[in-house]
Order: sequence, then structure tokens, then C-alpha cells
Amino acid sequence: MKKLKIGVIDLVSKGPTDTLWARIMHANLASIMPQVIATWCEQLGHDVTMICYTGREDLSKELPKGVDLVFISSFTQAALLSYSLSNYFRSQGVVTVLGGPHARCYPDDSVKYFDYVLGFTNQTTISELLSDCSPQRPIGKQLKAGRQPAQLPGVMERWNFIEPTLKKAPFLKMVPMIGSMGCPYTCSFCIDSVVPYQTLSFETIKKDLQFLLTKFKKPQVGWHDPNFGVRFEENMEAIASAAPAKSFRFIAESSLSILTENHLKVLKANGFGALLPGVESWYELGNKSRTSKIAGLEKVKQVSEHINMMFRYVPYVQTNFVMGLDSDSGEEPFQLTKHFVDLSPAAFPGYSLLTAFGEAAPLNLEYQRAGRVLPFPFHFLNNHLAMNLKPKNYEWIDFYDKVIDLTEYTFSKRSIYRRFMATNDRTAKWMNFMRAISSEGYGRIRFYREVRKNLKEDKKFRAYFEGETRELPAFYTNIIQKDLGVWWEWLPKGAIEHNENAYMQKSSPIKHELTPVV
Repeated sequence: MKKLKIGVIDLVSKGPTDTLWARIMHANLASIMPQVIATWCEQLGHDVTMICYTGREDLSKELPKGVDLVFISSFTQAALLSYSLSNYFRSQGVVTVLGGPHARCYPDDSVKYFDYVLGFTNQTTISELLSDCSPQRPIGKQLKAGRQPAQLPGVMERWNFIEPTLKKAPFLKMVPMIGSMGCPYTCSFCIDSVVPYQTLSFETIKKDLQFLLTKFKKPQVGWHDPNFGVRFEENMEAIASAAPAKSFRFIAESSLSILTENHLKVLKANGFGALLPGVESWYELGNKSRTSKIAGLEKVKQVSEHINMMFRYVPYVQTNFVMGLDSDSGEEPFQLTKHFVDLSPAAFPGYSLLTAFGEAAPLNLEYQRAGRVLPFPFHFLNNHLAMNLKPKNYEWIDFYDKVIDLTEYTFSKRSIYRRFMATNDRTAKWMNFMRAISSEGYGRIRFYREVRKNLKEDKKFRAYFEGETRELPAFYTNIIQKDLGVWWEWLPKGAIEHNENAYMQKSSPIKHELTPVV
């Protein structure tokens, strides 16, 4: 195999940014798979340069130079930046490969702008790609393994690609680790719900934690598991056997069904300082919170009691909700969430707008067949800036009125003060306050108000939301151009638009031409 010069780019940000949140947190949001790809390429004998783009770097100076091939990992919100970068590299004769969530969700759009688009990827997939990585134009190839890899390189193997990114983080330096892939739950909107759950090597976890103790006095680890702790005893045994109790600080996303009081005692003893359970809805998805037989106010009270109990063991809890689910109607779901904010003042609520990410979940086929999916540019599909589904039980202005009202309530001076006073840990106090007054709190309120104003006053803007026109309002085009900065000039023609019904059309009985899949 010819020795190649390879670049790997992990897009944490979708464009240049210098916000306080970006400065402190973006380097801690690095993905694991770009590091894995870089490690596999090195193990295959190639020269590899990797960068994690946090939005603060000058990409024109940081991009790998003189490479034969470049891998780009992107979430859907950064897809347009990835398309611009691919266009730039291809103009220099470089072969480009897209991986990450966007490649899995929108492969048929991505092949228009990349030579190769990766689904599930293992080391064999990478080896076969690098053995014959000829350009594929005008339409690229989709490549995917039959399932997720059984094992991944651990922290020790990936360290050369982890360390440079951690140096960009000024205070908090969170090492990315993962102990499992897939998810045992079946949340209809989630990309992991259709991926079989599997654990990774507990022995590798133990060795990696021991390795981190040679690098940090008290390592901080962010678990990237879609649902941490399903195999609870084995996970805790691996952590406990690596070093004395509380040698680490951990953050993990898990479900309330796992976070029982007995488990929380063990988590506290092993240094878990932040947990992010998903509540999602007051009417459905109760299997994640052991509330499958109750709903509404009764569920609010039970979940609130559970969350308040958690604070006896961990200093920071973020509760995740999805707004706009088909089970929601009227004032009640929003009022119930306000009630939860009052009952559990220390918890930080994370709100997401229901979004259909292409092929991420089978439910998206139903949305497309019902004509409910809107062609919002990828740039806004981050669960916050746009809801690309017409709500089932709300008119748009009514929906945004309720979203704004709930968000204002959650980040009112009263709620911020109560959250501050109910939180005992200093770091948690500071984190909650910063998130409330930055883009996640005040910034989101300002944006929602702008959208609501345009829906009320601009007929063309409203027509786009109603699916009556595909002409994107200038309001959104201007945001894309501003966010991309100099990379706007490299955005391929037509890339702002995409076929929002591609998943349905290729899943129908009617024969369609498909790009090669191996």
C-alpha cells in the first residue's frame, strides 16, 4: 500500500466563533471517532495530521498541508462548513472523505460534495478505502460496514491526537472516553435507538484510566456513551480497580432508570460530578425514567423527586427535554415543565426542538410521508435554531409563544437566582450562571423572539415555515454567510438546499438509482 499523507479534521464548530462558551468548552467537545480514524491510519503506516476545529482557530492556517486525502467529521449543523472545506481541498486535487453523524443521516446529499461518505466504519473499512482512494466525481461513493466496530483504540493509542486538543482548553480539560455503543432504549427520534447496544473492553477502560493518572493529578473524563452505565457493575468495577476512590472526575449521560439511589452512591464514591439524564417528555418515553405507567403531573412529581435525590450524590444535573413531540398539545406540557423547574430548582433544563435528521430514525419516514419535513438548511439543524418538522398540534406562532415563555421562565432572574442558591458546588454554580446568560439562555431567547417576529410580520417567512415555498428567507441566508466567514466563498453552488424527503424516496417500492454501497 502506498504511504499517504492524510489529514483528519474534527468540526466541533460550524464556523468562526469567540464566545465565552466556545473559549471554555469547545475543546472539550472533541469527538472520539476522528481520533480513532487518525489512529487507524497511523497503524496502517500513513503520515497523519489532525486538527480539532473549535471555531477559534484560523482554518486557512491550521488546515493540513500537502495531503493526499482528508477525512472530515461533522455533525449536521457543521455540514455546510464541511462542504466548503471539501470543495477547497478537491480544488487542490485532494481526495475527501466525510464521516460522523451527518454522513449517516444524509448520505445521498453528502456524496454530491465528497469522494467518499462513511456510515458505520471499522478498521477494515479504512484499510480498503486507503488501498484505492481514487477520486469519485461528480458523485461520490457510500461506504459502510455491517455494524459498529467491536472495539476502538483506547486513550493510550489515541493520546497523540487527544493531547493537542486538550491544550486548547484553558481550564476544564475533559478527556473523551467511551465504554459502549448503541442504546437499549427506543426513543423514536434518536439515531442510537436503532443501533444494537454493545459494550467495549472493560480492561481497556481500566488501562486507559491508569494511563491518565500519569498525565493529570486528577483526570477529568467525559463519557461519550449514548447511555452510560447499562452494564453498571462492570463499568464501576473497571473504574474502581484502576485507582483509589475519587481519583477521577467524571461526567456522563445516562437514564433515570439506571440512576437509582444505590447506583448514585457508587457513582459518588467513584468521582462522578455531573450527570445528564433524559426526561424528554411528560407523556411518553417513560421506560428511561421508570415512569412508563404514569404521565402528566404525576410524572413531573416523581421525576422531580428523583432529580432532587440525585443532588445528594452529585453536584451537577442537566435534565434533557424535547419540545414539540406529537404527544404534546396545548399549554399543559409547557406548564408542567415550568412546574418541574420550580420543584427542582438546582437542575439545569436542556431544551431541544424536535428535529428529523434524515435517515437517523425510522420515524423520520413517517414524517416525510406525511409531508411534515421542511427543507431548513443543515446549518440550523442543531435542535435549537430550527425545528424542521411542522408541529402536529400547534400553529407556528402559538408554538414559538410557548417555547419563548418557557425559556424566559427557565432563565428569568428569579429562576437563575433559585438555581444558584440551590446549588452547593461552586463550579456548578458558575456553570449554570454562565449557560443561562450566554447563547444557551439569553441568546436563545433573543433568537426565538426574532423568529416569532418574522413569523408574524413577514408573509414569505411564514410561507416557508408552512411549506408553501422553498425560497429560504434572507434572515437565514445572512446567518449562514456570517457564520461561515471566508468559507462562504467555497460553499458549492446549491449546497444550502437539500432534498428533505430523500430517505422516503429511496425507501419507496419505486426503483431509484443508488450510489454504490459496500
